[in-house]
This record gives sequence, structure tokens and C-alpha cells, in this order.
Amino acid sequence: MTDQHLVLTPEKTVLAYRLGGLGTRVSAHAIDLLAVITLAMLFNTGLGLLAPVIGPEAVQGIGTLGTFVVILSYFVLLEGLWRGLTLGKRAVGLRVTMADGTPITFAAALYRNLLRLADFLPALYVLGFIVIFTNPRSQRLGDLGAGTIVVVEPKFDASFTPAPHRVGLHPLEETVPGLERMTMAEYHAIKRLCDRFPALPAETQVQSIGEIWRPFAERHRIADLPGVHPVYQMEAVVMKFGRMHNLV
Repeated sequence: MTDQHLVLTPEKTVLAYRLGGLGTRVSAHAIDLLAVITLAMLFNTGLGLLAPVIGPEAVQGIGTLGTFVVILSYFVLLEGLWRGLTLGKRAVGLRVTMADGTPITFAAALYRNLLRLADFLPALYVLGFIVIFTNPRSQRLGDLGAGTIVVVEPKFDASFTPAPHRVGLHPLEETVPGLERMTMAEYHAIKRLCDRFPALPAETQVQSIGEIWRPFAERHRIADLPGVHPVYQMEAVVMKFGRMHNLV
């Protein structure tokens, strides 16, 4: 087991991610466990009010199934929609990503958390620890199945908010010149950088801009905009090219 996970991107840039330690992950899990227990108690308390109407046996059956759904939904929805975060991970500075460094997909969040039920079974809890200790990327069973890793969230003072390049019309598209000479390979390189950018350490952000964005901008004659972070321009390029080729 190592404390770093290295990813060689298609742009030939090596990205280093610090893997979440066991102690930190246990702390995050404890916070999340407290959260799901609270949600399950609220669910079952509300369900108990229906006992006179539907009967105690129905309450018990629905309560068992509902508790499972509450636990699964908590992890899947938060990780899938909150870019790999849960309340516990946010509190201790961890995040789940795909093993290639890109943001976790909703399908991967579902798959890794279907196997999370093993974490709540004492007989399999020890097995989970053994798998983490013997895996070079500190992956548990769910991570192995979903192709995900748990990494330390980099701490830096971000001076920008990444734009939602997947939807809508980017406000800077009109500043981007014609992209007739832009290739599909360049599109994927810039898009992958946009996807990874918020999770990259500050020094890697600077390096990636210099090695990927600057040569691209010079080749396509895209001038820097005063007071605008390059990631906004990258987002605009992705949106404009994607619209030109029906990719968004």
C-alpha cells in the first residue's frame, strides 16, 4: 500500500493524488454512519405513525426495506451528485474519484455503494480492512468493483468557480474565435483538463495550464482575457466546439 496514486493522462501529464489514509477514512465513515442512522431513525419514526392505518407487520416490512434504501440513497446521491463527497468525507477532507483521476460517475457511485453493505456486516468488516491493506491503491471491495479511489482533497485558495460546461451557453463563447482547425483530440484533452481541474493541487493546475492550455491557445490565437482565469476560457472552448459538433 502506497500513499500516492499516479495517473499518466492522455496529455502526457503525470497527476499525483494522495490516497486517503485508513484512519481518516474510518473517521469519515463514522460521521456518515451517524448521519444515516439519524436519517433511518427519522424515517422509521415517521413510518411508525402509520401503524394504526397499515398495521405493525406492514410497518416492520416497509421499515426494513426503507432503511436499506435510506442508507444506499445517502451514499449514492451524495457521491454521485456532489462529485464524490459525503458529509463525512467533506468533514475530514476526502473525495472519491475514478481511478483515472476524473470525477466519479453516478453509475460508479451506485456500484461502489451496493457493495458498501458489507461495511455494515461484522463478519465482512474485517475482510474490508484486509482488502484495503493489501491493495496498493487502498481500495475496498466497492472501489475495486467500481474502479474508484479515495483521495485527499487538495487544500488551496481557488480564485475561480468552475463553470458548468456540460449545459447551457457559456458566457465567454462569443470571445472564442473560430475553432475550425481544432481537432477532436484537442477537444478531449481540454475537456479532461476541465473535468479534473477543481480536484488538482495548485501546482498541478499551473503546470497543466502551461503544458496543455497555453500551446493550444497560441495555436488557435485565443488571447488571455484580463481578469479571467484560463479555466473559464477552456470551458468556453469546450462548449463552443461541442455545440459545433453536436457533442453537448
